[in-house]
Amino acid sequence: MQRLIRIIFLACCVRPLMSLLLGRCIKGREHLPVSGPAIIAANHNSHLDILYLITLMPLKALALLRPVAAADYFCSTPITSWLSRTFLGIIPLERKRSSFHADPLTGPAAALEQGEIVIIFPEGSRGKPEELGQIKPGVAHLAKRFPAVPVVPVFMRNLGKSLPRGSFVLVPFCGKAAVAEPRCFSGDTKLFTAELAATMQQLEDQVDSVSS
Repeated sequence: MQRLIRIIFLACCVRPLMSLLLGRCIKGREHLPVSGPAIIAANHNSHLDILYLITLMPLKALALLRPVAAADYFCSTPITSWLSRTFLGIIPLERKRSSFHADPLTGPAAALEQGEIVIIFPEGSRGKPEELGQIKPGVAHLAKRFPAVPVVPVFMRNLGKSLPRGSFVLVPFCGKAAVAEPRCFSGDTKLFTAELAATMQQLEDQVDSVSS
């Protein structure tokens, strides 16, 4: 029932609204997964990032989308936790470990085992508007556990202008995105992280050429 509610909300509310306000300009749409398990690694400038990614995804994939999001923000109260889990399907991530042995990848790993599509932001948190931050090794460690699962890099533009960190007023800018070909774990976490960072920089250079 919860999944059905999420599909209806995403298909009938999020996608039409985001398409109207931000458009759907994308290069490399064919690389987006239509089934899972899969990992989408995207840059992070705004709380709009999750909603815009949902708007870009094929309809067939909506039921499988599981964005990884900060528990201290999206699950700060019982009501926000229920709303975030029910309507967006988020996987809460504790940015501060409760203990040394706590595994931050437990949630994403469980979702991949169930054949879902995990959306993860390898910068870790929202950076400065329209700037790509340092790519952290979390995606590489997750990919290492699932070496056959494809990782799809995505770079989005203008969402940091539409709703930058600290702002609560949405300013419509034309959203743009560029998607790279999927790749699987290369066998070394440092190398994979470096390759992902290089790919994200390439996508950043390409995204401005996406037609509005």
